[in-house]
Amino acid sequence: MSGVIKKDASLELPNELSFKALLGLAEPVGLDGDVMRGIQARTMRQRTTLRVGLNLVCAIMAIFLYKGVAPTWALASWAILFSAFHLFTFHQFGTKWVWDRPQINREDVRKLNTHSAVTAIMWGSAFGFLGTSGSLMELIGLWSIVLGMMVYASLLLPTAPMAATIFIGVTSLCASIGFVFHSGYYLAVAACGIGALLIMACLRSARAQILFEVANSIVQEKSETVSLLLREFEDSGADWLWQTDTSRCATHVSPRFAYALGEEAKAIEGQPLLKLIAGDAWEKGQYPQALHDLADRLKRRESFSNLIVPVTIKGITRWWELSASPRHSEDGSFLGFRGVGSDVTEQRESADKISHLARFDTLTGLPNRLQLTETLAEALSDADKWRRRCGFMMIDLDRFKAVNDTLGHPVGDRLLAQVARRLQLIMSDNELCGRLGGDEFAVVIKDANDSKYVATLARRIIESLSRPYEVDQNTLYIGASIGSALGPIDGRTVELLMRSADLALYRSKDQGGNTHHSYQHKLHANAEERRLMEFELRNALEREQLHVEYQPVVNADGDNILVGFEALLRWNNPKFGNVSPAKFVPVAEDARLIVPIGDFVLRRACKDAMSWPESTRVAVNISVDQLTSTNFVETVISALHDSGMPAWRLELEVTESIFLRDGTLAVQVLDRLRGLGIKLSLDDFGTGYSSLGYLRNVRFDTIKVDRSFVQGAAKNKAESLAIIRAVVALADSLNIATTAEGVETESELAMIQQLGCKKIQGYYFGRPMVFADSLELFKGPRRNVA
Repeated sequence: MSGVIKKDASLELPNELSFKALLGLAEPVGLDGDVMRGIQARTMRQRTTLRVGLNLVCAIMAIFLYKGVAPTWALASWAILFSAFHLFTFHQFGTKWVWDRPQINREDVRKLNTHSAVTAIMWGSAFGFLGTSGSLMELIGLWSIVLGMMVYASLLLPTAPMAATIFIGVTSLCASIGFVFHSGYYLAVAACGIGALLIMACLRSARAQILFEVANSIVQEKSETVSLLLREFEDSGADWLWQTDTSRCATHVSPRFAYALGEEAKAIEGQPLLKLIAGDAWEKGQYPQALHDLADRLKRRESFSNLIVPVTIKGITRWWELSASPRHSEDGSFLGFRGVGSDVTEQRESADKISHLARFDTLTGLPNRLQLTETLAEALSDADKWRRRCGFMMIDLDRFKAVNDTLGHPVGDRLLAQVARRLQLIMSDNELCGRLGGDEFAVVIKDANDSKYVATLARRIIESLSRPYEVDQNTLYIGASIGSALGPIDGRTVELLMRSADLALYRSKDQGGNTHHSYQHKLHANAEERRLMEFELRNALEREQLHVEYQPVVNADGDNILVGFEALLRWNNPKFGNVSPAKFVPVAEDARLIVPIGDFVLRRACKDAMSWPESTRVAVNISVDQLTSTNFVETVISALHDSGMPAWRLELEVTESIFLRDGTLAVQVLDRLRGLGIKLSLDDFGTGYSSLGYLRNVRFDTIKVDRSFVQGAAKNKAESLAIIRAVVALADSLNIATTAEGVETESELAMIQQLGCKKIQGYYFGRPMVFADSLELFKGPRRNVA
């Protein structure tokens, strides 16, 4: 908008304008006062020349009318003053003054109104200078000339109502006085009435004219804004406009649209839109589904928004996002489509990548838990629909943690990648394998009607994953434990079926791993029992339900002298009764309760041992979690200090499993304990994987031969006899004592003594007993317990 109205002014069309606001006596409601004053000032400036010229012409007419009638001095004086003032006004209004100011305030408008008032006074003075000199007829002629100026003011200055009102009011009043002077009373009333009517007409016209100017400014501003946005839209390089005619052919092709298609605008003009988008598929007639959707929308003349379609441009597929609406003429006839488009290939690729990351494991490239659960849900739905079965396998890698702990996580990650490749080679179209996390994998079997199919597949997986791996010049051996469940019989939902497979997997792990078990309903009962047992076990220490019993250990040299006890944990629970350690110890390990329970056994055993003779030792079993805890050595020192027992009377028993968890840490802790004078015993020797290696790394004081070998030797089994002889020979060469466990009969005792074991432990010499009963063994003259 030109003039004093700024282009960036925020304009709104007011509901109405009061006469008081139009006259400048109050600020308008709903409209900026500066804007309205700017419109008024701009109108006066635009008509300055016409206004000044018209006043001079009318003045000359008045002079000629009263020439020879009015005194010469009066006529000349009025003419000189009138001409001088209007020439000054023309100079002021026609050059600068208020026009170059950014805003027109109320003071500026007051000055404009003052000029109008002076002009009115000068015309009014003509009735005094000139009108009193002539007759009534000359006065009527002068009033006619002034009436023309009044009409001009009301018609040509409608946007400046205060200036027009002042001029009309003053001149009408002066004309009425002149008529009264000549006794023309009716003419005086007529002059006042005509003035009043002209003032009302001027005010109404001013209101309409200002509202029109404001509306015109709003339209112009919005038109310029739209034009600017369209130019920015076309020049942004990201989106473009497109248009079709009634036959769905491109028309008025914009440069951006042509550039997006890699063609000239002239070559595209008049081509079918679908042909331009489909590329080679246009000739074959085989469109993607998205193009079919676009064709249907165009055919049905429906608006569409954010429609993603593939576009083939010179053999390369891009992705466009299109939006359009149908165009109609004033009579409602269809003219075609007009819309916008943008290339969203990069966003589409990014979205696909994000979707892939959300559904696939980044390390192995296998489907992740999300996709596995979705596929399992579909398989369960199909199984229920078609009255068949589906399957789900959970796979856990055996001995994988040892690889991570000894060789590091990078080697473990590369091992997982090889495991994933082997699994993929086994899978068919009927299966989907994926990674759940860590070293856990899973397989969804879509059709598992054949009961042998799952077992056969599990066997193939175990055989494949158990073969050696070559990773960074390391030959690695791991295994796989598998649990499987069938849907919907083992679970009608994804959660229940996965839980059933997990219970079956837990059973496989419990039985040593590298095996497969299918879900059985009793596993759920066992799991529930374990849950309740864990709950009870958490409060067992506080409720004093745990106690320690002691089993005698004697010499095997024939006199059966008592040399010590093994401390054994027992649990008597009101709900479960006397619970076997074989049942509650694994629960305590899984629930992370074994460390506080083990500390209780250690402290109780040290305290009770101080009531036995000084030469009697006590052996305490130590779990993997205890040994690898951060403050285990300090706990042992504290137990010895609080009880006052010397370190050499304490013997700590460990199994080979501690070396599978964290072998390096275990060796360091055992070396520190032995440095304190504590004796070390290796329990269940021969049942692990590489016991000889442990004997080389850690200096043990005692090796305990497992009861299974003792019972086998008593039955003259060659393997058991050979193992015991080898263990005894190895222990003697390393100056390590041997203890035979599980001796229950006299024949087993004789065999063990014959094979050379130094110490014996078993029911033959005594069952585990409470502390009070252990004291009874020392009341006789000799500690012979045979």
